[in-house]
Amino acid sequence: MMKMNKLLVALPLSLAMLVPTAALADSHGSHSSGTNESAQTAVATDTAAAELRIQLDTVLTEHAFLAVEAMRKGADGAADFDQASGALLANSDDLTAAVSSVYGEEGGAAFQEIWNSHIGYFVDYVVATGEGDQAAKDEALAALEEYKKEQSAFFDSATEGRLPAAAVQEGLDMHVDQLITAFDAYVEGDFETAYTMERESIHHMSMFAETLSIAIADQFPELVENTNPDTPAIDLRATLNYTFTEHAGLAVMAMQDGADGADSFDQAAGALMANADDLSAAVASVYGEEAGDQFAEIWGSHIGYFVDYVKATGAGDTEAQEQAKADLDEYIVEQAALLDAATEGRVPADALEEGLTAHVSQLLASFDSYVAGDYGAAYALMREAWAHMTMPAAGLSAAITDQFPEQFGGAEMPEKMPATGLGGAEGGTIPYLWIFAGLMLAALTTTMAFRARKQ
Repeated sequence: MMKMNKLLVALPLSLAMLVPTAALADSHGSHSSGTNESAQTAVATDTAAAELRIQLDTVLTEHAFLAVEAMRKGADGAADFDQASGALLANSDDLTAAVSSVYGEEGGAAFQEIWNSHIGYFVDYVVATGEGDQAAKDEALAALEEYKKEQSAFFDSATEGRLPAAAVQEGLDMHVDQLITAFDAYVEGDFETAYTMERESIHHMSMFAETLSIAIADQFPELVENTNPDTPAIDLRATLNYTFTEHAGLAVMAMQDGADGADSFDQAAGALMANADDLSAAVASVYGEEAGDQFAEIWGSHIGYFVDYVKATGAGDTEAQEQAKADLDEYIVEQAALLDAATEGRVPADALEEGLTAHVSQLLASFDSYVAGDYGAAYALMREAWAHMTMPAAGLSAAITDQFPEQFGGAEMPEKMPATGLGGAEGGTIPYLWIFAGLMLAALTTTMAFRARKQ
């Protein structure tokens, strides 16, 4: 019998949510010229409303990621299940703190009770799956249906109708279906579907963060200093935010799969490379295909060096481990130089090198801890890596909007809330948003490179 029932016991991790105000973003201001204060405000990515949206984006997307991974660990009866579930519950605490900061301690407590109940029902579903108990699975699904109603009613009431219950429930239907489908596919050995649905669930929660931030900004304009969370400039930051943070999470789990010799390694690697394709396409949409290709080559190389490190660790080859670390050091210099040049110095190479060094160190330390059996440290470092990636998203989006202000206009607060539940609002179009259509197909081809490297 799997240990999933222990998910109900909170195992807090002392990791506070990072508010993304990186030094990378601070350097772009000196490059602004010929723009008035109104124009500068229109392209701002660091407003109070932006920080609200990014805070919600970071914690909600991490919830989807950790929920899938904890369920997967439960299905496998993995030794690190307790720590995976602890990370998920620590994320729940972070989300509760965010809700409490807006709706007070009482509102936060009410939210957490409902929110944690759906985590418990997922536990019940996983336990029932492991025991082959169809009746218990059906009972868990019925409990999730009741949860959707309670959670929808909470958001409807808290936002004073700005997030109507019917629309929220429609979005929760999608959230629950994505997580259940990802888990069922994993249990059945359909790893491609499992990782595709995991990525879809992460993106979906980013959309909900947008919707919720719009509702809060409309309800409490003074909280966000009368700024708007739904502008093209902030859309860019949010897009980079969930893509960069997803990279950190997928990288850690792919490395764990590699260390374990898991059957799902190829598909885990494929999901990581599909994420890399998303980032490369985003760069290309702003700086052109040549720059996008350069970014893809350099960014992809560091993923390969992580694979080299995993292989060397498995073989007990200290020399190869050191070579992989040396290659990663070279990657850091190359990546920093490319983005410094592309942004015309708005994201300085020295600041980037510092940030990339932290990123590489976090992933390697998480992996080393996992291999050593120190799962508490492994998951704490993974969450730290997830939060850290909000900083390059902040810095790069600030640089791009400063460099190309004509591509990003202001937007007034919407006259009415979107009727899309967890699906986000329809806002201004920006040239890079097309990149996410169909990119899941990239996993099919990019996995081949990982297979070759693995062999």
